[in-house]
Amino acid sequence: MKLFDTSTATNPRRVRIFLAEKGLLDQIEVIQVDLQKGENLSEEYKARNPMKKVPTLELDDGKCLGDTMAICRYFEESAPETTRLLGETPWEKAEIEQWLRWIDFYFMVPTGMCFQHCSGYFKDRMKPIPEWGEECRKGAVKFMKFLDQHLQDREFICGDRLSAADINAYVTVDFNRVNDVRIQPEQAALKAWHERMKGRPSAKA
Repeated sequence: MKLFDTSTATNPRRVRIFLAEKGLLDQIEVIQVDLQKGENLSEEYKARNPMKKVPTLELDDGKCLGDTMAICRYFEESAPETTRLLGETPWEKAEIEQWLRWIDFYFMVPTGMCFQHCSGYFKDRMKPIPEWGEECRKGAVKFMKFLDQHLQDREFICGDRLSAADINAYVTVDFNRVNDVRIQPEQAALKAWHERMKGRPSAKA
């Protein structure tokens, strides 16, 4: 299998950490895609992923998945003997899904929009609207405050063990450094959780 990746991007990192926690990362061929050079815009890449985004997973039979959580779901279901990161019981699965959607809609999207509209990184292929980027920055700051409150008496975001919710939130907190959005000194619970996540071997994936 091949994973089309960009080492500095958030979504591929979510998949790499997910696979590392499952002990599967070394079984995948990782191929780097240069977004700034527009390698994801080529016809060859578009044939694999019509959204022209990273990551993309190409199976041995040529089938492709071009969505972060779809890729994670594939490995969760195809390798049931590995650590379960999307839940086991109906409640665990539902709670993790809830948090994954919250993190995507209220944290990851504002983070990405702040970067795209304030950094000018993709100004050759989109029209940045800095005012929108600044509004999205406020959304990312707001979610980090919410997450700090949630983690006051918890080691993990959902239940008593690591889940994909922790992975997705951790990667998004890290990426926000490019937006100059950081954990604040008073956010002790968030900082402690982040340090625990940073200390896991998978965080280096």
